[in-house]
Amino acid sequence: MSLIDSRAIIDPTAVLADDVEVGPWSIVGPGVEIGEGTVIGPHVILRGPTKIGKHNHIYQFSSVGEDTPDLKYKGEATRLVIGDHNVIREGVTIHRGTVQDRAETTLGDHNLIMAYAHIGHDSVIGNHCILVNNTALAGHVHVDDWAILSGFTLVHQYCHIGAHSFSGMGTAIGKDVPAFVTVFGNPAQARSMNFEGMRRRGFSEESIHALRRAYKTVYRQGLTVEQAIVELTEPAAQFPEVELFLKSIQSSTRGITR
Repeated sequence: MSLIDSRAIIDPTAVLADDVEVGPWSIVGPGVEIGEGTVIGPHVILRGPTKIGKHNHIYQFSSVGEDTPDLKYKGEATRLVIGDHNVIREGVTIHRGTVQDRAETTLGDHNLIMAYAHIGHDSVIGNHCILVNNTALAGHVHVDDWAILSGFTLVHQYCHIGAHSFSGMGTAIGKDVPAFVTVFGNPAQARSMNFEGMRRRGFSEESIHALRRAYKTVYRQGLTVEQAIVELTEPAAQFPEVELFLKSIQSSTRGITR
């Protein structure tokens, strides 16, 4: 029995593993490659060049791998790469890259992209991230591992969202969010660190305490960012988690959310 519904449209140049499932009225275009165990629901549009890894599930009405609406895009050959074990829920839109940046949009492994979220061109999503319903990422956004963006979060182009960070519902992010930091509001403001998320992921109390002190150094002592970086040098040498927090601040190009 075929796993591809007879009502689906599969371009003859598309490459699908033998056990890929494709639901009715879905369209798999030229230049699309789909790995083993992946399920494509009904009414999904896949456009290439797009490479989709293993054991993903893409739900109905999603548009994956479409051209970007960026006015600089003139039809150049760009692509989308999706890793393994991702869940892409209803109505999600993910655009390919532009040659002005990476020429590639990238989604890592074990991510949950919830209904009606948007991932813009040239964005890079790490692993184990959650984009809750109606989250929208402009082009060139980077989201590091284990970040959670709550519903209706908006992220400006070129922003960098640090690992293990968290945004509250309806947050509008216009600057970089350092690793572990929790932000809320429009415009986004830092409120705390994602301590509950750290505990759930097995961070030690010693590491959490060190991060709490590091957060106060940056956000509660009235220091400039440059002064805070100097103060964090010693604890960063003792705790890898503080080092990650520090590096996410040092690498910021848009300024950090404060």
